[in-house]
Amino acid sequence: MTTVDIPTADGTADAYLVRPEGDGQYPGVLLFMDAFGLRPRIAEMAARIAERGYAVLAPNILYRGGRSPLVDPADLQDPEKRGATFGRLMPMMQALTQERLTADTATYLDFFAAQDGVAAGPVVIVGYCMGGRNALIAMEAFPDRIKALGSFHAGRVVTDEADSPHLGVGSITGEVYFGHADNDGSMTPDQIKALETALSEAGVTYTSELYEGSPHGYTMTDTAMYHQPGEERHWAALFALLDRTR
Repeated sequence: MTTVDIPTADGTADAYLVRPEGDGQYPGVLLFMDAFGLRPRIAEMAARIAERGYAVLAPNILYRGGRSPLVDPADLQDPEKRGATFGRLMPMMQALTQERLTADTATYLDFFAAQDGVAAGPVVIVGYCMGGRNALIAMEAFPDRIKALGSFHAGRVVTDEADSPHLGVGSITGEVYFGHADNDGSMTPDQIKALETALSEAGVTYTSELYEGSPHGYTMTDTAMYHQPGEERHWAALFALLDRTR
């Protein structure tokens, strides 16, 4: 694993780049972090994917707000401090418009494709929390360069806004998987149904599952929202997606 800098139109995005040991050309996985940014937990997740034989690029998609670390990981275990941290990050999240994300994603994909050991061809994108929402937007913008999506405990995938991410699924040509958090105010049962309807009507190959008992953020072992059964279920689902789209 190395930390790399990716020049963008608006600055420099720091990122984790992980490749399996040994020579070879490994299929790519682009990993979009949750709101709390690049930190040891994201590095662990990237390394676990790489162990399956993939090259992984995990950019700091909130780089306009500063280099990593964006938070003190110790604050994420305390629900009150976690809430305060989230409030501080909210302006950074709001500043990441769909236009900026699309431009950034093109840069990430170009950078990734130019790295030694990364196989040519479309990548799989994986996203957590806000990263899951943004990963969907990225796949909609680059259906020829992103062949599959794994989205976990994503929020605001369905909104009342004209540019709600679920309204753009018609451009998708690959497979998508959504693992929804239970009792999630940012992705309610009605919103999940609206997403599924949009995917079905667009003819997208998809799986949409509710992780019963798993709260928003269930994959993140370093936060107060961690839920071990949900995390384990997510790994099984993600690795199955990677295997069938390799």
